[in-house]
Parts: sequence; C-alpha cells; structure tokens
Amino acid sequence: MDRTQTKGLTTAAAAGILARHGPNRLPVEHRPHLAARVGHQLRDPMIMMLCAAWVVVLAIGDRQDATIIAAVVVLNTVIGVVQEVRAQRAVDALTRLASPRAHVLRDDVVVEVEAVDVVPGDLVRLEAGDVVPADLLVVDSSALQVDESAMTGESVPVDRAVADEVLAGTVVSRGRGWGVVVRTGPDSGLGRIAALVASAAPRPTPLQRRLSVLSRQLVVVTAVLCAVVAVLSVLRGSSYVDAAVLAVSLGVAAIPESLPAVVTVALALGAHRMAGRSAVVRSLPAVETLGSVTVLASDKTGTLTKGVLVARRLWTPEGTCTVSGDAHNVHGEVVGSPLAEKGAARLLRDAVLCNDATLGVRDQGAWLAVGDPFDVALLVAAAKQGLTAEVLARRWTRVEGVPFDEASRLMRTVHRDEHGVLLEVWKGAPETVLDLLPPGPDVAAARAEAESLAAQGYRVLAVAESGTWVGLVGVVDPPHPDARAVVDACRAAGVRIVMITGDHPGTARAIATSVGILRDGGEVCDGDAVARGEHAARVESVDVYARTRPEQKVSIVEAWQAHGDVVAMTGDGVNDAPALRRADIGVAMGGRGTEVARQSADLVLVDDNLETLLVAIGEGRRVHANIRTFLRYGLAGGLAEMLVILLAPLLGMPLPLTPAMILWVNMVTHGVPGVAFGAEPLDPDLMRRPSPSPLRSILDRTLSRQIVTAGLMTAAVSLTVGWLAYRSDGPIQTVVFLTLGLGQLGVALALRAPRSKGSWRERGLELAVLGAGVCQVAGVLVPWLRDLLGTEPLSGRYLVALLAAASLPGLLVAAGRVVGRRRGGREVL
Repeated sequence: MDRTQTKGLTTAAAAGILARHGPNRLPVEHRPHLAARVGHQLRDPMIMMLCAAWVVVLAIGDRQDATIIAAVVVLNTVIGVVQEVRAQRAVDALTRLASPRAHVLRDDVVVEVEAVDVVPGDLVRLEAGDVVPADLLVVDSSALQVDESAMTGESVPVDRAVADEVLAGTVVSRGRGWGVVVRTGPDSGLGRIAALVASAAPRPTPLQRRLSVLSRQLVVVTAVLCAVVAVLSVLRGSSYVDAAVLAVSLGVAAIPESLPAVVTVALALGAHRMAGRSAVVRSLPAVETLGSVTVLASDKTGTLTKGVLVARRLWTPEGTCTVSGDAHNVHGEVVGSPLAEKGAARLLRDAVLCNDATLGVRDQGAWLAVGDPFDVALLVAAAKQGLTAEVLARRWTRVEGVPFDEASRLMRTVHRDEHGVLLEVWKGAPETVLDLLPPGPDVAAARAEAESLAAQGYRVLAVAESGTWVGLVGVVDPPHPDARAVVDACRAAGVRIVMITGDHPGTARAIATSVGILRDGGEVCDGDAVARGEHAARVESVDVYARTRPEQKVSIVEAWQAHGDVVAMTGDGVNDAPALRRADIGVAMGGRGTEVARQSADLVLVDDNLETLLVAIGEGRRVHANIRTFLRYGLAGGLAEMLVILLAPLLGMPLPLTPAMILWVNMVTHGVPGVAFGAEPLDPDLMRRPSPSPLRSILDRTLSRQIVTAGLMTAAVSLTVGWLAYRSDGPIQTVVFLTLGLGQLGVALALRAPRSKGSWRERGLELAVLGAGVCQVAGVLVPWLRDLLGTEPLSGRYLVALLAAASLPGLLVAAGRVVGRRRGGREVL
C-alpha cells in the first residue's frame, strides 16, 4: 500500500471508531480493596495466634507485652499489604510506556493527538525518536529503522519497509515513515504482553510457604500442649480461670511471636546492605528468596555480554586479521600478516564509505557514536587502523546511495575520487552480497568462511566493490569480563545458570561456551522446541535457550519451577516482564532496562552487573540462615518452658513458674536478642554449598533435632536447680525463672555466626544478650519488679551459682558446633 492511497480518517469517523473500540489504553486488572488485603493477611495462623495472645496478656494487665504483640501484628500486616500492592505496578508501568502523543492525519491535516485517542484506521506519521503508539502497518518508508529491543530482546535495530508491521512500544531510531493503525489497546503487541503480565500471578516466596506450614504446625502442637497443661492445673486444684490463664500464657511462650519482627528486621537489613552494593530490592521477601535460588535464567545481551557490537575478525582473499581493543576507546589495532593487513585496509575503507553512522572522540579517548550498531562497529575498527570518514572524505565523495534494506539485506553506495574514478560498494549479508558476484574460487571460499564464522558465534557482514570480492567482517557482542568468574562462583554455590536469548543458536552457543555456561554434553534448545514443549522433559540437560519469544520465557521459567527449582530471571525489556513476574525472583537491569522490567522485577541491579546479583544471593542466604538460627533459638526456649511446666509436677514440685514469669522470660529472651539475630554476619561457608531445597520444610529434621537438644538441656538444668531448691526449701519459682531465662540467653551466644575480629558493627547480638541478661537479673534484684513477677531476693553467692548452672546449655551447644566443624561437618541452613 502506498501512502498516497490513504487519506487517513476524518475527525467524525475517528470519534465513531473510538466509541466502538474504546481508548488505546492497556487493560487494568481488578484491584482488591484495602480491607480485603488486610483481611487476607490476618488469616495467617500465627497472626491469629498472636491476636489471641494479645487478648490474653491484655486481660491479665500486661500492657507492655500487649503493645509489643500488637506492633508485631500491625507491622506484619502492613508488609504483606505493601507486597500485594507492588504486584499491580508492573501493569501500571506498561501503561506509562505508551506514547503520550502521536501525529495522525485527520481531515487531510497532520494533527497531534493523545495516544489514547488513536484508533484503528488512523494514519500515523513516524519520525526518529517517536514511540510507536499502536501496532501499525507501514505504508510509506524512507530508511525507516525501529529499535525493537524492548519487545523482542534483539540488540540491533531493524529496518521496516512497506507492508511490514511495527509494534506498539517500540522506538523509531532512524528515518521516517507512515503507518496505518491495525491494532490498539489490549489487542496490540504491548497489550498482549500486558495481559501476560497480569495473568502471571507471583507465587508465594519459599520463606512464605515454609513459615505458613510452620505456623499451622505450631498452632496445632501448642493447642494440644496447652490443653494438657490446663487439665493438669485443674487436677492440681487450680480454678478453671487460673488454669485457662496459665495454659494460654504457656501457649504465648511456645509461639515465637518475635518471628515476624525478626523476619522483617532481617529482610530490611539485607535490603539496606544490598542497596549499598547497587542491588535495589523492591519487595522485602525477595531478599530471602534470593538465598533459595537454585536456577538463574540470564539473558545474554548486556548481562553476560557487554551489549556493544565489536568487529573482531577481518577475512579477505589476502588473509585474516584480528582487531584488538574494545568498542569504547581508541586503543586497539588491526593485526595480521603484511599482505593480510593490506587486504584489511581495503575492506575497512569500503566499510567506512558504505556507512551511515558517525563517529567522534570524547575526552580521554572514548568514542561518541551515533547510528546503527553494526555501522558503528565498522567505523571503530577502521579508526583503529587510522581510517576515518574525515580522512576518506578528502579523496572520495558519495554520489549515490541506497540505505540498508531489511528485505534485500543489502546497502549500496557509489563514490567518486578526485580523478573522477567511480567506486561502487556493496555491504550486507554474505549470501546476498556473494550472489551478486560471479562464481569463482574466492567466492566459494568466502561462503565457507562465512558459515564458519557464523558457527563460531560471529555476526557476519560481507563487502564487495565494483563487482569484485573484498572480504568478510566478523562482529561480536563480547562477553562481559566478569561473566565467567560469576558463572563459576554461582556453580560453586550450587546455583545453575542457563542463558535465554533471541540470538541465533550458533551465536548463543559460542557465548555460552566462552563464559562457562555450556557444559560438556549440555544442550542448546531453540524457540521452536520450546513452543512444542520439548524443553520441559529435559530441563536438566539444557544450558542455552536460543531464538526465544516473550511467551516462551515464561514457559521456560515454569518448566524449571515444575522441576522443583527456585528460579531467578534477569531481563531488561518489555518482553521480559511476564517472565520476571512469573519467576520466583525477577531481576531487572537499572541502567539499560525499561521501566516495565523494573516495575515487574523484585530486584533491580543498578550497575547492570551480574556479579552484583551474586552478592545479593549471598545476602539472601545470610537472611535465611539468620531466620533459621532464630527459630532454633526461639523454639528451643519455648520447648524448655513447656517442659518445665509439664515435668515439674511429675517430680513432685509445685508450679515452677507463674504466668507473669512466663511472659517476662518470653519477652526478655525473644525481644531484642531475637531481633538481633536478623543482623548476624554472613557465614562464608554459606556460599560454598547449594541452597536448601525449596521443597524442604523450614522446620526440617536437622533443625528439629537441634531445637529438641537445646530445649532439653535448658529444661534439664532449670528443673535440676528447681528440684534442689525444692529439697532445701528454697525459692523454687525464683531459681527456675532466673535459670530458664539466662540459660536461653547462653544458647543465643552459642549460636552466633562467625564474625570478623575487632568488628564492633557485628556485636549487636552480644550487646542484646547482655541487655536481656541485665533485665532478667533485675527481675530478682529490683523490688518493684519482684512484686510484679512474684520473685524473691537472692544472695550474691546464690546468683553466681545459678549463673554458672545457666551457662551449661550454651556451653554444650557451642562445644557441639566446634566439634562438628572440626570434623568436617557444617551447620545446615
């Protein structure tokens, strides 16, 4: 169709179409009301238990404990609601991406309208820098080139000729043209991606799934034990009200109500530390999810590679030359035999003449390039041999030219020198240029070499002049210098890296091999195989996915998740948004990434460096380990308290603890010390072994054994000193109260993570334990606290003896950890 064959729409016709089709706006998914979001958070079993505990402690007059529990409930609910609200932002970002204005032909006059008012049938004018407002069918093109990287993942702009389509959300990078609107709003390519984003509901994080299971388990076990305690209390002569208060108080002691606060602090501190390392977390649960990652699905361009095309190989009939240096500065040279360098000089001269890009030099020798990345790569290579457009312009003048055409895959220019000699240069795809030349040995050799370079991962351009073969240029997007080290470090940490790209399988294979992703026997799976679902059954053997489309990235992520893995997905374009949402952890690039990708992701790498992601994974494992350590500590203390209450009557002892004592011990030991566990430093061993299976319960067999062991030791010491006090008519409740609290604090010190010598910033747990210990002893020494808790004063000698006894559980736990490490064992996450 020709531009002159359509006159666009009239204003009246456009208004009618707008009324029928609706505005050119992306769909907005339904948003639950705030009350519904809050109600969803409050249905968590542990939160319900905390609410019940709040009622009980408020009823017995402990306003301080009631305030702490209420604050924990409110904080946990707020965090959950914020996380749900974040999920809507990805679709909102897609809406903001649409062009706010567009130039359309209405009533035979070009007018500027809001992009939301563009309708099917509109004739839209496109110029360099415009964002395409809707899906268009090109009806007129003058060197029209569109950057589709945000939609397709391809790093190279593509030419668009008459009868080609351009998609909404892409950007015109060069030339001009006209297009008829064929799809708008939800029906456009951008709209379909928005639908994918909206339908890809994020899964609960591994931490959320594990804590949900743990909450239900704790509620059931605690309810049973509380019922047992209530029955025993009644049998011992207590009233039903006193028995109920004691049982529920014991239930509060058994539930680690500081857990949400510990989780929040651990996640917040992890997010803060990661932000200092150029990794910005958009949702706190993502911090812990990073520590559980088992598969990293990484895109290629700009992540594993530099994202800049560089000419590396120059092949001519005279020989082969290599180009050193990179694409960002003037350092580098063309190296080969003298005869090969002569042929390379001719090849680069023609590549500069048949070129529409421009190249200047900034301060400190950096390039300032404008134009097609392929053309820029050729200019940079030529400049390293002293050939620039300015130098060649002194001899050659362009008299004719045909821009590169995507259909013919060819660019042609004609030049005249000062003597009137004409030089015709062809540049383009090897198969196109070689078909224009008469058959011969050089042409046959060039075809074979072009195939060889392509198999090695090069993008190949061919150059000929005036019917004579000149040579081939091998262009690459070189691997990032840190990529292989990051891949090796991830593999050592048990994280599998796979590469997903829209590039040719040969290019993808070469890059994956160079950075160490493609293993011996590893497979390269193309997009067609993914579309047929063949990848799902062999995810373990596939290292590289090539020629993928946006919806296939989601399928790849889902295949790994079905395999039982926690998947992190990196991306920077609009096409990556659905996969970023579907992945367990979406990672967007902050520098070159689109706003849509950043809004869809859980983590944004400000420096676009994959090494930063490795640091973030370490922080995630640190958070996960700290939460497990707190569970070991908190549940062991709760178990010790329950065992003391349950077993003391069997030993003939009176009630060893009052409800007020239980709540005090619980508050002191689980308060500040519990939160301090969230700031424990990273154990280096965590990054030298795989992360735990996402299918494993957070309260697994190993952790359960550790909890039971520590709880039994603390309870045994507390019951022993209580029994001795009972036999000597001593203050049973006071000695059990003091020993039980101090014993738990000793276990907290024994569970410390390895720390640097002399680093006071890592001494938060020690200071918290010291403060909690002072509060526990104050419950015996301070008169008004004695009245509140029902304790009795003790002599200094008695206190020292109890302190020595209370230190035994911690010493035994610490000794067990030291022995285990010396024997080659290690702490399990």
